[in-house]
Amino acid sequence: MANKLYVAATEPRSGKSAIVLGLMELLTRNIKNVAFFRPLIDVNHARSERDNTINLIKSQYNLSADYEEMYGYTVTEANQLWSMGRHTEFIDGIMTKYNLLVDKADFVLCEGFELEGVSASFDFDINVEIITNLGCPVILVAGGRIKSPEEMVRSIKVYHESLVDRKCHVVATVVNRVAPGYLEMLEEKLSERRVAEEELIYVIPNDDNLGNPSVGEVGRLLNAEILYGEENLTRHVRSFTIAAMQLRNLLERIDYGSLIITPGDRSDVVLACLAAVQSMTMPNISGIMLTGGLVPEAPVQRVIEGFQDTVPIISVGENTYQAAIRVEKIHASITPDNTRKITQALAVFERYIDTEELSDKIIKTKTTTVTPKMFESQLLQRAKTDKQHIVLPEGEDGRILRAAEILLRREVVDITLLGDENKVRERIKSLSLHLENVTIIEPKKSPLFEDYAGTYYELRKDRGITLDKSRDIMDDWNYYGTMMIYKGHADGMVSGAIHTTADTIRPAFQFIKTTPGCSIVSSVMLMCLEDRVLAYGDCAVNPDPTAEELAEIALSSARTAELFGIMPRVAMLSYSSGRSGKGRQVEKVREATEFAREKALTLYPGLEIEGPIQYDAAIDPTVARTKMPESRVAGRATVFIFPDLNTGNNTYKAVQRSAGAVVIGPILQGLKKPVNDLSRGCLVPDIVNTVAITAVQAQAEKTSAHRFGK
Repeated sequence: MANKLYVAATEPRSGKSAIVLGLMELLTRNIKNVAFFRPLIDVNHARSERDNTINLIKSQYNLSADYEEMYGYTVTEANQLWSMGRHTEFIDGIMTKYNLLVDKADFVLCEGFELEGVSASFDFDINVEIITNLGCPVILVAGGRIKSPEEMVRSIKVYHESLVDRKCHVVATVVNRVAPGYLEMLEEKLSERRVAEEELIYVIPNDDNLGNPSVGEVGRLLNAEILYGEENLTRHVRSFTIAAMQLRNLLERIDYGSLIITPGDRSDVVLACLAAVQSMTMPNISGIMLTGGLVPEAPVQRVIEGFQDTVPIISVGENTYQAAIRVEKIHASITPDNTRKITQALAVFERYIDTEELSDKIIKTKTTTVTPKMFESQLLQRAKTDKQHIVLPEGEDGRILRAAEILLRREVVDITLLGDENKVRERIKSLSLHLENVTIIEPKKSPLFEDYAGTYYELRKDRGITLDKSRDIMDDWNYYGTMMIYKGHADGMVSGAIHTTADTIRPAFQFIKTTPGCSIVSSVMLMCLEDRVLAYGDCAVNPDPTAEELAEIALSSARTAELFGIMPRVAMLSYSSGRSGKGRQVEKVREATEFAREKALTLYPGLEIEGPIQYDAAIDPTVARTKMPESRVAGRATVFIFPDLNTGNNTYKAVQRSAGAVVIGPILQGLKKPVNDLSRGCLVPDIVNTVAITAVQAQAEKTSAHRFGK
């Protein structure tokens, strides 16, 4: 197994951190225990500084190694060794710390270093020496910023020759931050001059959102006080404007993403900028920086506090000129708290890097263990393979909009938002999201509204529904979204962030209906434990299913588990195992097990089902050997079917809280087309996962329909 990789850059500010982030995403998708290591870091620990990239990777991928284990030396420590001629000790120290990580990990990703103000060739020579001693294959990251294709090719050739002369194996070359107009020309020139036939070459265009700092970064680096808009500190600063002129002149100079720098006593500028932010005709600024240590007076503060979702307003002690110089010198970084920039970096990586090709190159074997991060990453990749169209009826909710931005940026699905278009657009602007091209439908204004109302009338007129009533019902976002699925105008729907479960799934019960051969809609929770993913059913829909219904839930849950890469082995849970117990509840489970086995003979041949069985016997091999030694499921179960909602709901929550499991769901199963419900307390990652799951279900539904000619 190729269990190590070194990422080396030709120069500072090549965007290497974004490449490292993408590689970690690729590695953790396939390998259980990935470690991260930097030979040299440029921080001052005496001032409590910490390396940003280590913090980013450690937090984003929940790495178990301590911070101190993830680097070799600080620049100060390295300079002391170099000045005393202890070069060998420097290399030995790096190898010692690296090898400690190797002993604990299945794969170690190393990121090289580039120091500002130091010769690029000097940096690279030390990186090459470390690469040689660690025996790592290399991915070379070359910066393409402000360079012609000819300059880039010449530069890369020099670094390649240096690596090859030292017997380093170059796996791939990534040229990053290239002017978009140079992409094709550069790819062609690099292909002609590649070091080896098998070397992979990728070219990535410059992305302003990654290259520009956020207001939060500016504030942190300038030790600014955050006065207002702390929730919007992730806005990107594309440029800055010094506001020292009259308002009529200033307003003409405001550009999208500008940071307005002005003395803190210019209340007229502050209020004019905030008014411009609220205007639908003015560019949206990133924030306001007040200089001179001055802040608005109390009457002005009261006005500012009346604005909703205001842009960040920060205060610094420097005068306006000094502050502007410091802002101009700031270099953007991807910080652990900037989820939007992390999402954008991963989206760019996945768009321009053939991850499957690169994965085959750097990973020889794959683990059977599945961690929560691996599962979530694989889920998004699965959804992307055949992009589906998902409708989100709660388009005015901020969490839904943030999730939509992530999903669209990473090209996971196509999305339609439902809601009052003016309110949705206003909310998008206030959150400073990039959703300019998202489709928004206001049901009553849709050209399809009358058709949808007429269809609903035809489907439900035998229930006493009139055409006027159908129009009223179709103005409900959940009904409209469900009708989009019914008519084939969308592939799936996700709702529930602000609606009840009943509101979300009632329309589906009325006219989407269940799949042939399935009489009940049920649910599963995917429980992502530390080293595996289990399916729990039914923990959300059916309070007390009959034996026949329980059997259907078991088969549906097995199919859902298999759809998401879980080998189904079904445990029908009860308070006793085998034939040891008696009572109405255990008899129901015993009957359900027999029903499920009979149905599986024709509907799911080869499915292993055991029941009644207790939870400990189902999951623990040691207990299984004592209680049910002959069972093929005991101790190995992956699909757990609970006898009723009370048991299932309490159990999944107990496991979630006590074991720290990541829970995805509930996932509805049994419907002809996928509709899924969110918790009203859901977070943005929950929405992203649920939409991806809905897309995968839609893919499976289409495959099944095609297979059976439906």
